[in-house]
Amino acid sequence: MNSKEYNQSVDLYSDNVYRFILKNIRDEERARDIVQDSYEKLWRNIENVNSENVKPYLFTTAYHTMIDVMRKEKRHTSIENCPLQKQAHDQQYSDLSEILNEAVKRLPEIQRTVILLRDYEGYSYKEIGDVTLLSEAQVKVYIYRARVFLKNYIGKMELVV
Repeated sequence: MNSKEYNQSVDLYSDNVYRFILKNIRDEERARDIVQDSYEKLWRNIENVNSENVKPYLFTTAYHTMIDVMRKEKRHTSIENCPLQKQAHDQQYSDLSEILNEAVKRLPEIQRTVILLRDYEGYSYKEIGDVTLLSEAQVKVYIYRARVFLKNYIGKMELVV
């Protein structure tokens, strides 16, 4: 492969590779970075890549680069993205209702509303949706997120009992 064929591959495939990555990670900036990294790897391997194999090479390289980026980000979460660590319960109590009330107070307003309507008042998802002007799917998502937060806040059952 020569530099002219490389430039043609940029013209022919860069949009397709970008759309492929964007559909997977839904972040435009990271998708652009991954496409750029893929073309950089192609440039460094220009002598070893046949011009007929450029498209599969680019898609494979972009896919593996995307996986590497996702794994790296999963390992390197910032402290701001981990609110459960600073709000986790680590003292031993025997009053579960006290702990639950404190945890419910820490929920975002919409999550607190839907969890109270569902688990404390017994409303159905549809009724909660009518009350909060949310779709049933949104209600389910907010309830799930609230329950995950509550579970993580309470921590181990040995600390509660």
